[in-house]
Amino acid sequence: MLVSLPRLTNSLRGHYDVDQAYLQRKTILQNLKSRRSRDDSELARKLVPGWDEASSDVRQAYKQFLGAIVELINDEVASEEFQEVARAVYDLFRGPDVDYDVTKGIAEKREELHRLVGYYVPDSSIQKVASSAQRLFTLQCTTGHEVALIQERVVDGAADSSSEFGANILFQSPSRFVVDVPLEHGISLANDCGTTAPFPVEHYDSIVSGHHHSSPDPGTVSLRWLKDACDLIVKRGGSQLSGDELAMALCRVLLSNKAGDEIAGDLLDLVGDGAFETVQDLLLHRKELVEVIQHALLILKSEKLSSSSQLKMPSYGTQVTIQTESERQIDKLRRKEEKRHKRGADYGSMHDFPAESFSALLSASEKKQPFDDLIGTGRGPNSFSVGALPQGTMRIHHKGYEEVRIPPTPTAAMKPDEKLIEITELDEFAQVAFRGYKSLNRIQSRIFQATYHTNENILVCAPTGAGKTNIAMVAILHEIKQHFRDGILHKNEFKIVYVAPMKALAAEVTSTFSRRLSPLNLAVKELTGDMQLSRNELEETQMIVTTPEKWDVITRKSSDMSMSMLVKLLIIDEVHLLNDDRGSVIEALVARTLRQVESTQSMIRIVGLSATLPNYIEVAQFLRVNPESGLFFFDSSYRPVPLAQQYIGISERDYTKKMELFNSICYEKVADSLKQGYQAMVFVHSRKDTGKTARTLIDIAQKAGELDFFMNDKHPQFSLIKREVSKSKSREVIGLFEFGFGIHHAGMLRADRGLTERLFSDGLLKVLVCTATLAWGVNLPAHTVIIKGTQLYDPKAGGWRDLGMLDVMQIFGRAGRPQFDKSGEGIIMTTHDKLAYYLRLLTSQLPIESQFINSLKDNLNAEVALGTVTNVKEACAWLGYTYLFIRMKTNPLVYGVTWDEVIGDPSLTTKQRSLITDAARALDKAKMMRFDEKSGNFYCTELGRIASHFYLQYSSVETYNLMLRRHMNDSEVINMVAHSSEFENIAVREEEQDELEKLSKFACPLEVKGGTTDKHGKISILIQVRISRGSIESFSLISDAAYICASLGRIMRALFEICLRRGWCEMTCFMLEYCKAVDRQIWPHQHPLRQFDRDLSLEILRKLEERGADLDRLFEMEEKDIGALIRYAPGGKLVKQYLGYFPNIILSATISPITRTVLKVDLLITPDFVWKERFHGTAQCWLILVEDSENDHIYHSDFFTLTKRMARGDSQKISFTVPIFEPHPPQYFIRAVSDSWLHAESLYTVSFHNLTLPETQISHTELLDLKPLPVSALGNEAYENLYKFSHFNPIQTEAFHVLYHSNDNVLLGAPTGSGKTISAELAMLHLFNTEPDMKVVYIAPLKAIVRERMNDWRKRLVSQLGKKMVEMTGDFTPDLMALFSADIIISTPEKWDGISRSWHSRSYVMKVGLMILDEIHLLGADRGPILEVIVSRMRYISSQTERSIRFVGLSTALANARDLADWLGIGENGLFNFKPSVRPVPLEVHIQGYPGKFYCPRMNSMNKPAYAAICTHSPAKPVLIFVSSRRQTRLTALDLIQLAASDENPRQFLNMSEATLEMVLSQVTDNNLRHTLQFGIGLHHAGLKDRDRSLVEELFSNNKIQILVSTSTLAWGVNLPAFLVIIKGTEYYDGKAKRYVDFPITDILQMMGRAGRPQYDQHGKAVILVHEPKKSFYKKFLYEPFPVESNLREHLHDHINAEIVSGTICHKEDAVHYLTWTYLFRRLVVNPAYYGLEDTEASALNSYLSRLVQSTFEDLEDSGCIKFNENFVEPLMLGSVASQYYLSYMTVSMFGSNIGPNTSLEVFLHILSAVAEFDELPVRHNEENINRTLSEKVPYLVDQHHLDDPHVKANLLFQAHFSRIELPISDYVTDLKSVLDQSIRIIQAMIDISANSGWLSSTMTCMHLLQMVMQGLWFERDSSLWMLPCMNNDLFSHIKKAGISTLQDLLYLPDANLQRLLRQFPSPELYQSI
Repeated sequence: MLVSLPRLTNSLRGHYDVDQAYLQRKTILQNLKSRRSRDDSELARKLVPGWDEASSDVRQAYKQFLGAIVELINDEVASEEFQEVARAVYDLFRGPDVDYDVTKGIAEKREELHRLVGYYVPDSSIQKVASSAQRLFTLQCTTGHEVALIQERVVDGAADSSSEFGANILFQSPSRFVVDVPLEHGISLANDCGTTAPFPVEHYDSIVSGHHHSSPDPGTVSLRWLKDACDLIVKRGGSQLSGDELAMALCRVLLSNKAGDEIAGDLLDLVGDGAFETVQDLLLHRKELVEVIQHALLILKSEKLSSSSQLKMPSYGTQVTIQTESERQIDKLRRKEEKRHKRGADYGSMHDFPAESFSALLSASEKKQPFDDLIGTGRGPNSFSVGALPQGTMRIHHKGYEEVRIPPTPTAAMKPDEKLIEITELDEFAQVAFRGYKSLNRIQSRIFQATYHTNENILVCAPTGAGKTNIAMVAILHEIKQHFRDGILHKNEFKIVYVAPMKALAAEVTSTFSRRLSPLNLAVKELTGDMQLSRNELEETQMIVTTPEKWDVITRKSSDMSMSMLVKLLIIDEVHLLNDDRGSVIEALVARTLRQVESTQSMIRIVGLSATLPNYIEVAQFLRVNPESGLFFFDSSYRPVPLAQQYIGISERDYTKKMELFNSICYEKVADSLKQGYQAMVFVHSRKDTGKTARTLIDIAQKAGELDFFMNDKHPQFSLIKREVSKSKSREVIGLFEFGFGIHHAGMLRADRGLTERLFSDGLLKVLVCTATLAWGVNLPAHTVIIKGTQLYDPKAGGWRDLGMLDVMQIFGRAGRPQFDKSGEGIIMTTHDKLAYYLRLLTSQLPIESQFINSLKDNLNAEVALGTVTNVKEACAWLGYTYLFIRMKTNPLVYGVTWDEVIGDPSLTTKQRSLITDAARALDKAKMMRFDEKSGNFYCTELGRIASHFYLQYSSVETYNLMLRRHMNDSEVINMVAHSSEFENIAVREEEQDELEKLSKFACPLEVKGGTTDKHGKISILIQVRISRGSIESFSLISDAAYICASLGRIMRALFEICLRRGWCEMTCFMLEYCKAVDRQIWPHQHPLRQFDRDLSLEILRKLEERGADLDRLFEMEEKDIGALIRYAPGGKLVKQYLGYFPNIILSATISPITRTVLKVDLLITPDFVWKERFHGTAQCWLILVEDSENDHIYHSDFFTLTKRMARGDSQKISFTVPIFEPHPPQYFIRAVSDSWLHAESLYTVSFHNLTLPETQISHTELLDLKPLPVSALGNEAYENLYKFSHFNPIQTEAFHVLYHSNDNVLLGAPTGSGKTISAELAMLHLFNTEPDMKVVYIAPLKAIVRERMNDWRKRLVSQLGKKMVEMTGDFTPDLMALFSADIIISTPEKWDGISRSWHSRSYVMKVGLMILDEIHLLGADRGPILEVIVSRMRYISSQTERSIRFVGLSTALANARDLADWLGIGENGLFNFKPSVRPVPLEVHIQGYPGKFYCPRMNSMNKPAYAAICTHSPAKPVLIFVSSRRQTRLTALDLIQLAASDENPRQFLNMSEATLEMVLSQVTDNNLRHTLQFGIGLHHAGLKDRDRSLVEELFSNNKIQILVSTSTLAWGVNLPAFLVIIKGTEYYDGKAKRYVDFPITDILQMMGRAGRPQYDQHGKAVILVHEPKKSFYKKFLYEPFPVESNLREHLHDHINAEIVSGTICHKEDAVHYLTWTYLFRRLVVNPAYYGLEDTEASALNSYLSRLVQSTFEDLEDSGCIKFNENFVEPLMLGSVASQYYLSYMTVSMFGSNIGPNTSLEVFLHILSAVAEFDELPVRHNEENINRTLSEKVPYLVDQHHLDDPHVKANLLFQAHFSRIELPISDYVTDLKSVLDQSIRIIQAMIDISANSGWLSSTMTCMHLLQMVMQGLWFERDSSLWMLPCMNNDLFSHIKKAGISTLQDLLYLPDANLQRLLRQFPSPELYQSI
């Protein structure tokens, strides 16, 4: 007999039949009695020699000793174990002599006793045992021999056995027990031999005990009865006490812990001998009285609300104390101890009894239980405890079957305080969703307050049909209410997810909610296996109805994180599914959601809807529902229509007779229902069975002559409807309608289903035979519902299984129509052996258990792949959120946890850990993740990620690991898929063999491994039949096939992904073919045009296949030839037309070797087909592979999405790098394969036949072991004072002599952070020493670097040495005088290029003595050509003026430093090219790859690893995080704050006091920055104001904040090193290419270079988080230097034009000569293939340069910039303008063709916006939406089709500037600044062109445009008064009222008038302005 430990839920249930358990227990104990007396005497003789003569004292002592042992080992029967323990304990504790000290003995023997009993025993029990053993021993010694008396009973000594039970176990609500007895006994006890009423328990009791005293009626035993009895005794003079006092004393005795006989004695003492019968009654009914007293005490206690021992329970209106976890554990252990030692509860012992008056106790006892206020416990005679069948249950035996009838539970009466909520009480917007309703029903009204007015999580347990849908609706309306602001619903702020267990239910919910929410304009969409939604549809949907699995898949992918972040309400319908196989999915979902809530600190409300559950408290705990306010439980008395139930168990064994019985009983029940005028529904379990059952019932009715009951021809609309029915396509529907029958199943046409539903609800069909889908999917009730048979075929289990509780409840929920019926009837027909199971299921309702353990591995893998679980600790925390964890504590045995484990580890942490570790080891073994046992960390692998995304089971992955090989044929692949564990339960049946044989012959083109008799063979056949579109007849095969098809697609996709990740090219393409074959149901060997089989006839396709006309051949043929080929002329045109629709792309590629081992590929993709949305949708996905077929390896793979717009436009270019190995393979193949079209692929062959690879020529300078030079080596005190340090570092020391003591050109290549700037300063100081009148020009490629140099040198060189310095950037253009007098000019390449173009006329250009080129390795970047041109020009100037210019180039370590040095004219002694490893601070680099096709989710998935990297590498030192965009700075910082908060240390990155922080925050203007600074995280990007930026830099450099999140520009601009640098993502969004492209390697190196602070750190760390496919590329190039190539070839035009204008080039030969000065020329010779040059012979080189010059001249001539004839060139006006204003030749060409004599302002604005200079204006992700909004606010129209075009954006920015519109985001402010900066020179060029052409009107208009740009006003539209800086709206309207509208009017106003006018505006600025 299992007696479970007391547990919380039991105490709350109030549904446990104690009497029942008591009787059974007693019977069992009585059976043991006879055995016991014999055993006892045996034991007594062993312990007490001479037992038979023992004195009564010895016997009493023996009895006490035995009692102590019983208490010790919690055993009540004298088993062998008991005897052994008793003897051992006696031997242990009997002292050596009479005076033995017991206390001392206990201390010595405690350990031995613990070992003996196997668990911890409290000291009190040991004390008791020891003293009783010693007493027994002592008594024996005193009597001279050991004598004792045997006792008949072990437990107590009361005379009647009925009191035995209550003597030692106190009955009190919180500690009831469960007895594990088979149910059949339970039923026979409750309903003996089919009698209608259950046996009265007390009557039974008295029979068993043999006690025949005429006791009071059991129903009347109460404290009232006790009071009356006491009053009688007092009246008779039996007691000195008053009646109340006597009653109180009796209560105390009854509650005491004493044995039965002692109690009897105490009672007699109190009442006197005269009341002996009363004592008998008291003892007989002690159990009931104890319960009543305890109940009363409980009530009193709850009224007092003493917090120390408050009951935890959900209630309505009563207060509840919630315990902490630790308190709960202690409480639980305490109760367990009490259970073990049979002690009473707290208030069970005498001294705990409260000093209440008896009257208070009496009145309390008559109140109902505090938790009866818990909603929904039906009162009255029919409410029954869970476990017993209700009263009135009848059990009837018939021939061949047994029937149990359960009467309906009457509806609970409305309580006085209960009122229904009127719909008018809802907000106005919410009322539209309840159109047609007057009020909510009872249940909805009860929960309305909590659901509609609070954010509480909610769990509602209510019977089916209680209107749970409306509860969900109320929760949805509450959510919507929160997003209504100012009368506008902000739909993009939230998503609501409704998880429904069945697809059919999801469809019903979707249609209901979309209809009801449509007035609010909310989109409700279904997302299930049947209904897929695109990304855009998902974004536009506010409410998603989905199945648990589908939502699990979506939330498993980090790419969909953005969506799950928006979820604000999660509704889980049918939560009791937790008990089902699929319950683990719900657990995973809820755990994931709860962790998301905690980690993001965002609110996601969970609403659980469920049928009535027994352990709802635990489910509530799992859903984090507050039991006090969010838990609602309603029992069956709350059913809107009470339900009568009949359970029929058929005991007939013979199959035929059994079927006959099923049918006849079914008919009987249906007929009974119809005779009463009701409709009936019969549920069967297969589609075929619906028609079969309907026909059988009609046959029986005909035989019985009762067809009239079924007929519907009396219906007034019969003839009308009959005509409608006759149109149905289904003969069955028409035939059955005649007899008033209908059928309904998912296999019918939707129209027929709809018709049947309508006919049934209109009453035209009397009987509907249907499958269970109807119960889930369609809300169609009937009075009588019959479930015919409970066996249904389950393909997943591979056989028949019992109908689940869920289905039965759902089907019974359809019984009774709320509007019409007073009651409903549910009948379930099953076999007799299942009868008890269903009775128990629907009445006792077993607690639901968790199924999570079975899928723990898969779910753990999903969390690891998602990145939410990264180590064992996190995994244990995650497990703590599951229902499994909650149930494991309550019911450990089910989950394999022993009680000893629970006691030893109450919080089950060890068990949790072992579960996780075992799962992790298994996953590690299957290569699904890497588990580092030492650190406990988990690392996700590609395989694990694929398994998670494609929902593969762990066991399937193991199978694939074994079976998947590099080369497999078709049948092997199909066989491997058949071995997937998803299909493991599919069974082979004898009856299917014939059909399988037939299918394998006719529908299986491939060999079937294992044949039809093998399970895997059967699956292979069904897979092939699916692809062949074969038809199947047998029902079980149809089910199996449907089940297989549901998983087949994703399994194939997963296998494809696995092959792709392994880099197997043959298998990858092969698996992709099969993915498409399964999707399209076409074999790869069939004709590709079969994919148009809806449009092309099968006849045509068959002929094409017979003639072997493949696509290539058809493409080449003419229409008529095709017509002739298929012998059908018109077909030729059709085939040709569809060939045009067949997706085809043309590939072409150029290969450029970067080094000997790396090739750069530029792939051009040109679509070559007609896009038709019907076939191609909005986008087509292509897989791009670069494969080496010789080694069967994929070197690069990428998905390319071709959109409809791209297909119409130009070719698309994508660039990537691939490795190449020695010896070179003959070729690589670039393959593009369509992701969805079979045979749609293109191939491009890259031949390596003539490929010349560059020579490897990396020469590094050795870092010599020199003694660092002191600063004094400068030999000039003023110079020495410039430096704060005492010695130069090793690199500076080595280069010191060349830089400071010679005039040699120098190239210094060294890693970032090695002090190159100071080396350059040495060369400057040398110039100041030797040629003080010459200038230094410092060229830096970025404005940020220029600014940094300016700030640094201003502090030192300018102030300390008195030198003059000017800055030349886009922001600053110094005047001529400043340039003449400057000693140092700091410039960007563009500015110096613009100035030096006219070097002949600018003498200061010729006064340059030293050129410092910083970051010269950027030659290969976009702006490299300008750098190349200015160096070439300066060297040319130097050669022309014969004044030597010294060049100092600074760069990172270079692969081809020699080429660069040659070009700069540097000899051996000036070349320093150190290794990347010679950093002053060594660098440790970690590269981590992250998958994910989409950029934003991938960035999101990097946040946690970034946080982990900070915690691991740099918990306290400064950290720099580089991201690609301003938006990413914000998102990353917010995520880091969240992660820190979830670590419970949100301010760990802040290192300043509150006061300092307050002061800093008051200076910050940017809101985001102000928020993040509070947590010690700074932001840094170009969108910040200068003041904010410098403030952040200062805080970070002073270590006040630990983390700085920055865009990549910071790497170049500001020298802010940190200990740890994290590069989060290596791509950025390229507005021009409209996609994410990679940062140049140089940028990555620069960012890494910021790691390690020379003054503070011994080493630095860099963590680079990259996209998985690029990991190997970065690994290679971050450690070996990258060669610098020239980029000039593509940008030659503007530079050649400038040289023509300046007169340097007058002839073609001049141009060729000019090119020989460039770096391009040097690299052409070394790496010819990179530039498209075949060989390096002199003639080939000459002709290449000549061709290059020729084509450049021709382009320039076409654009009107130069005149070119006979090899001579001269500049034209447009060319001169382009050169002068530094514009592109394309821009001036466009001006030339678009500006006319009378061009309008609008046209000028369009021309200005269209210039090539704005090509690079970034249009970021989703900015087209902002542009659309902006375009509605500006006066001039823009092209609405190209809102993502940079030129359209420029136009909008200009118009916004003129209209003074506030720009939507800060990015637009900086974009506008850069547009305005450039626009001035562009407009000046336009003015020049107009003026040169003599067009006055256009020139004036253009000047007005320039004024508009300068003033930010519209010309003529806006008043010129707005030009005044202090003008505002109030002032403007005031001046306008005075009749002044222009600036002129204001200027001509006399002073006195002006003062009078402006008297009310005391503004000194205004006077100054005017």
